[in-house]
Amino acid sequence: MIYSATQDTICAISTPPGTGGIAIIRVSGPDTFAICDRLFTSGKTVKTEDGGGDSYVVAQISETKKSERQRKKLADYHANKVIYGFIQCDGTLLDEVLITVFRAPHSFTGENTVEISCHGSIYIQQQILRLLIENGARTAQPGEFTQRAFLNGKMDLSQAEAVTDLIASTSAGMHKLAINQMRGGFSNELTQLRTQLLDLTSLIELELDFAEEEVEFADRTQLLALAENMQKRISCLTESFDVGNVVKNGIPVAIIGKPNTGKSTLLNTLLNEERAIVSEIPGTTRDTIEETLSIGSQLFRFIDTAGIRTHTNDNIEALGIQRTFEKAEKAAIILYLFDLTVEEDDLDTTIRWLQNFQKPFLIIGTKNDIAYRTPTQISDNILPVHISCKDPADIERIKSIILDFIQIPSFDSNDVIVTNIRHYESLCKALSAITCVIESLKNNLSGDLLSQDIRECTHHLGEITGEITTDDILQTIFSKFCIGK
Repeated sequence: MIYSATQDTICAISTPPGTGGIAIIRVSGPDTFAICDRLFTSGKTVKTEDGGGDSYVVAQISETKKSERQRKKLADYHANKVIYGFIQCDGTLLDEVLITVFRAPHSFTGENTVEISCHGSIYIQQQILRLLIENGARTAQPGEFTQRAFLNGKMDLSQAEAVTDLIASTSAGMHKLAINQMRGGFSNELTQLRTQLLDLTSLIELELDFAEEEVEFADRTQLLALAENMQKRISCLTESFDVGNVVKNGIPVAIIGKPNTGKSTLLNTLLNEERAIVSEIPGTTRDTIEETLSIGSQLFRFIDTAGIRTHTNDNIEALGIQRTFEKAEKAAIILYLFDLTVEEDDLDTTIRWLQNFQKPFLIIGTKNDIAYRTPTQISDNILPVHISCKDPADIERIKSIILDFIQIPSFDSNDVIVTNIRHYESLCKALSAITCVIESLKNNLSGDLLSQDIRECTHHLGEITGEITTDDILQTIFSKFCIGK
């Protein structure tokens, strides 16, 4: 369900769940100030005598004090003002808080907004939420604050989606792309394209209106050049998705090998946590396990796979082996592990198999803390890397080699890189439509056919920014947000 931007006053905890130093509760909507005024009393800490003199002690606020401090309402404060005071529950002091006041339209949502900074006790957070709801607010739906920002024109849809990417960013590359998109870099690019398309449409349709007078408002040669420039730009955006997808989701690295070669141990050591079960029993890993790790400024997605062996009577293990081959096919880098304590007699065959994938691979001999073997060249002059997962220097060496494998084009904060699959799909449709426009211009087809393809291209670009959208699309996008954002 898509809620009206001005329908209700909503509230939610915006900080992560659990106990912390502080928590922030966000309130937004037409009755924000009135609701918060019923709970909040501004003023200094209550003074009480404590033997030797004045001391600042949290205590129940008397009705006289309460009356004095409630003379100034939140609506009377300047925008972006932080106010110190108290939240009361049933006449008893609940917490000392800071309240930040934001006035419409100069707030994240475009509405009157209050952010309550309280102590991070779960009890305090829940009590403040209860009081807000009892006084007229309702609990926000996932992503509803950002949805209101979109509906109130504070950002377009692609910028709203960038908020989620920014929160989820775990590497410098992800952060850089999300910041650029949230600041409107992608939106500005699409706006320019749509403006050119609308100009093109208007010229074509004017030509149609005056067709009987044989008046030509558009030079077909110039229109073709314009359409080809747009095709080139849209094509660049679609091609950037390969880079954006890698930066956002991580470069996939498949860890493969026979059973008990240390694949799960290597994953656990890279992550510095016991993520995968390690056992001497062959075939322990029956499904793939994926975890992300930042190395340098790049995010990698390491995939621990089922051990490869020719024969197994276990159907589940056989399915896991099949998935191992699938992950190796899709990975950008393959790490093939073999056990140095066991005689490996088919490495040549394995290397020829790995070369068929036509992607970087690394042959790693494991358990060298037991085997103490010196690396020697194998087929095709390939020198394996011998490691012990117990040696931090060996693990750092593996990370360094993996970094050397990748070739991600460099980009700065002003480059427009597509990272969202929804945007990519719309751009592909827009590219197909503008290609039809070019073909129609080259074949000197009528203006009505041209106009139809141009409008289709404009439509697909508008879907990205939300200028053309449906409730179903909005519901799908904002339901993925966390509550409080």
